[in-house]
Amino acid sequence: MNEILIVPAITAEAELLQQIARETFQESYAAVNTPENMKQYMQENFSIARLSAQLSDQDCEFYFAMQKNQPLGYMKINYRGAQTEMYNSRAIELERIYVLQSHQGKKIGQQLFNHAVTLAMEARAPFLWLGVWEHNTKAIGFYRKNGFEEFATHAFQLGSEKQTDLVMRLNLPLHKLQ
Repeated sequence: MNEILIVPAITAEAELLQQIARETFQESYAAVNTPENMKQYMQENFSIARLSAQLSDQDCEFYFAMQKNQPLGYMKINYRGAQTEMYNSRAIELERIYVLQSHQGKKIGQQLFNHAVTLAMEARAPFLWLGVWEHNTKAIGFYRKNGFEEFATHAFQLGSEKQTDLVMRLNLPLHKLQ
């Protein structure tokens, strides 16, 4: 069996992160956005300098979904001041979660998501939140299936186009860590 491992990304893996980030973003949104806007967004958000800075930030964490030393997806978690919006300083943002199209439908996204929930619970966050493009019905359905509810909207700048994200949250149970 080809087990999927969820592993933290380290600063030295900025190029690997850039590769999977660009590929999954392109697969997800190229068909519904202009090439110019896609190029601008990826240059601004997936540069080695930007990713390296985020990998070095103690309030950002990236995780790869790995199989046989190959990344099949990744996610980004933001704590405290790294959150893109401050709904609650103790909450945790799941800013990105992407899986290669060739590996979708194999529960890899669910494994990444489950890991995000575990991290949020370990941090005793009151909730996990995210922004998802209002037209990404597949992702919205995934999040709803996993207990997320919409509570706001915010703007998402993709190149020269301002898009609207639904902001969704998953309330986490109060618990005691052993």
